Amino acid sequence: MSSCTRSPKMLRDLVIILVDIRQVFVGFRSENPSEAISILYRVIDNPSSSSESLRIKEQAITNLSDLLRQESRAEELRSLLTQLRPFFSLIPKAKTAKIVRGIIDAVAKIPNTSDLQISLCKEMVAWTRAEKRTFLRQRVEARLAALLMESKEYSEALTLLSGLIKEVRRLDDKASSCGHRFVGEQTPLFSEKPPKAKAALTAARTAANAIYVPPAQQGTIDLQSGILHAEEKDYKTAYSYFFEAFEAFNALEEPRAVFSLKYMLLCKIMVSQADDVAGIISSKAGLQYAQLEEDPIVHRHLSSLYDTLLEQNLCRLIEPFSRVEIAHIAELIELPVDHVEKKLSQMILDKKFAGTLDQGAGCLIIFEDPKTDAIYPATLETISNIGKVVDSLYVRSAKIMA
Repeated sequence: MSSCTRSPKMLRDLVIILVDIRQVFVGFRSENPSEAISILYRVIDNPSSSSESLRIKEQAITNLSDLLRQESRAEELRSLLTQLRPFFSLIPKAKTAKIVRGIIDAVAKIPNTSDLQISLCKEMVAWTRAEKRTFLRQRVEARLAALLMESKEYSEALTLLSGLIKEVRRLDDKASSCGHRFVGEQTPLFSEKPPKAKAALTAARTAANAIYVPPAQQGTIDLQSGILHAEEKDYKTAYSYFFEAFEAFNALEEPRAVFSLKYMLLCKIMVSQADDVAGIISSKAGLQYAQLEEDPIVHRHLSSLYDTLLEQNLCRLIEPFSRVEIAHIAELIELPVDHVEKKLSQMILDKKFAGTLDQGAGCLIIFEDPKTDAIYPATLETISNIGKVVDSLYVRSAKIMA
């Protein structure tokens, strides 16, 4: 009797599953994205909750998020996460976390969605907190902190990370701690606090040494290490870290490989080895490069490099003259007169060359470099030695008198 009552339900579930399988196949193969998206929505809305049906729905969600990403429908991806909340109660928490992170990643791949990503992460943090899904909440909060950092909301990012790191430390989750500290180390760096960034980096490395670190995360730590060494003007060490990061990201085909390569080129330029740049670029053919000025790290060092090159060019231009008009120098270097005058004044104060500015006449007067007279230091040394001899004789005579 019991078997007869179950058979119709099992048969009905089997039919639903077969229909779902056909619809997923049609949706995936359809040449019309809108039609495919509509079919996949129907699959997800199917009321069946058997294990096979749930598995098919998970695949349909993956295909749907991919299609919505390709069609740049970021708002629909956001709505999809809200729509799937009842479904999440039917599947294991690990699978829920995978789906949530997958949809957030899909939104991140759509250009100009930073604000939407932040809003989406905040919504998911509130939902995970209400559902007491601690593990997923920590991952989403770490993602939110990274997004806030990219949006230059450093104070909010630091506040979020401080609480998150304390919570992870209590749980003794070394993998999470390493990841959160890695995000945390970037925030002090971009908020002009390199010492805090260095401390966070040390903590992340300590956690990473105790566990297996995925290649992507290790590459991220190497990338950040290179940035910190570059901030300290240690470009040779920074280059080695950027190279390690590039190898890791390039093997994983991650977009961050481009940033690592840009920083490698920057380091070569900053140590006056610009001839190596062409060789590096030709050996890494196929990568698409972003404009150097668009990156905040590169821009900061390019400003320093610009000042150095400007000083070198000005020194070369004024070398033939003993007196020259500032306007003439500005014309030769193709820069505003007031900018050139300010730079020349700074170079004189920094003793980059000997000279003075005649602002009344608008001229620069260059002095010849004074030749060091060898007799003067030799005389000073002789007087110093005589003084030592006199002091020694005085001490000896004092002992004899005693």
